[in-house]
Amino acid sequence: MKGFIITLAAICCLPVTAQEAWSLRRCIDHAVTHNINIRQTANAAEQQAVSVNTAKFARLPNLQASAGQQWNWGRTQTAVKDAETGDYSTVYVNTHSNGSNLSVGTSVPIFTGLQLPNKLSMAKLDLQAAIADLAKAKEDIAIQVAQAYLQVLFCKELYGVAYTQVELSKQQWQRLKRLQELGKSGTAEVAEAEARVASDELNVVQCRNDYDLALLELSQLIELETPEGFTLEEPQQEVSTTPLTPPDDIYQTALLQKPSVQAARYRLEGSRHNIRVAQSGYYPQLYLNGSLSTSYYSTLERSFSQQLNDNFNKYIGLSLSIPLFNRLATRNGVRTAKLQQKNYALQLEGVKKVLYKEIQQAWYNATAALAKYESSRSAAQAGREAFRLMTGKYENGMANAVEYNESKQNLLQAESAELQAKYDYLFRTKILDFYQGKEIQ
Repeated sequence: MKGFIITLAAICCLPVTAQEAWSLRRCIDHAVTHNINIRQTANAAEQQAVSVNTAKFARLPNLQASAGQQWNWGRTQTAVKDAETGDYSTVYVNTHSNGSNLSVGTSVPIFTGLQLPNKLSMAKLDLQAAIADLAKAKEDIAIQVAQAYLQVLFCKELYGVAYTQVELSKQQWQRLKRLQELGKSGTAEVAEAEARVASDELNVVQCRNDYDLALLELSQLIELETPEGFTLEEPQQEVSTTPLTPPDDIYQTALLQKPSVQAARYRLEGSRHNIRVAQSGYYPQLYLNGSLSTSYYSTLERSFSQQLNDNFNKYIGLSLSIPLFNRLATRNGVRTAKLQQKNYALQLEGVKKVLYKEIQQAWYNATAALAKYESSRSAAQAGREAFRLMTGKYENGMANAVEYNESKQNLLQAESAELQAKYDYLFRTKILDFYQGKEIQ
C-alpha cells in the first residue's frame, strides 16, 4: 500500500520535474537564510557589535584639528614702526585686516568613575543577548517550517488514500456492470456505484487542492519565489514510539540551552553594569589635555611663515571635574537603572515560567498524540482486515453493496485518522526535541 501511494503521488499528484526533492533540513536552512525577520534580527546583532567596538575604543585619546579665518573692517589697533628708533607703537586707524589661526588638540580620559569599562562590559553582554535573540528567531522559523512540512506530507498521503478509494469504487462499478449484463444486478445498483465513483473522485480533487495549498504555504514560508517544481523528500525513518523524556528533565536541559533564557540572563547581567555606569556620575572625572596652535595677523609686518613660527604655542594640562550638584540627575539615573534591573530579573523569571509551561504542554500533547496514534493504527489495521473480509463476502454474494460501501468508508476514515495521528505525533516529538536542543531534521 505504501509503495503504491508513493508511486501514485509521484506520477499523478506531483508535477514532473528534474529538480532535487527538498528535505526538511534544506527547507529550514533556506528559510533561515531568506526570512526577513531573521535578517532584521541579524542586522540588530551587527549593530550591537558596532556598539561594542565603539565602547572598546572610547579609552583611546581623541585628536581634532581646527582652522579659522577672519576678516575685519573699520577702526582697529595696528602696530606702527618708528623710522628712527625702530620701535613699534600701537595706534588706531581705519583699515581692513584679516587673520588666521590653526590648532590641533587631544584629550585622554584618565579616570571616569569606571564608566568606560562598565560600558564596554554592558555592550558585550548586549551583543550576546542580540546573538541569542537571533538564535531564537531561527528556532521559531524552524518550528514553523517543520509544522508546514509535515502538513504537506500528510496531505500527500491522504491524497494517495483517497485515490485508492477511487480505484476500489471503479472496480465495484465495473463488476456491477458486468453482472447487469448477465442479468444479476439491477440498474439502481449500477447507478449507485457510479455515483460512488463520482463522489470519491470529488474527494480526490479536494485532497489534491489541500496538498497544493499546503505546498504553497510551505514555499511562501521558506521564501521561495514560486512553488513550481517544488517537491519534498519522503520520510526516511519509521515512526518511533519510544518512551518520552519526562518534562522536568527536558526543562533542566532547556534552561541551559534555550536562547530565550540566555538572552534574558545576558540582559540581567548587563543591567548590573548599567547601574555602575549611572553611579560613575558621583565620581570626579580626570582628563589629560594637550594642544598645538599658531596664528597669523595681516596687521603685523611679518611674513605668514614667520608669524606661524613666532606664534606657535604648546599646551599640556590636566582637567578635573568634580560633581557637586547636578539637580539630582545622577541619583535619578541610578534609581532608573536599578528599576530596569528589577524588570530584567522579572523578565528572566517570566521566561522560565513560560518555558516550563510550554514544555509541560508539549509533553502532554505528545503523550496524547502517541496514544491516539497507537489506537488509530490498531483501528486502521482492523479496518483493513474487515474490508478484506467484506470484499470476499461481497464477491461471493454473501454481502450487499450497502454493506460493502459502508466497510470501505470505514476504512477510509480509519486510514485518514491514522495519517492525521501519525503526523501530529511526529510534530509533537519534534517540539520536544527542539526543547532539548536537538536540531530539527
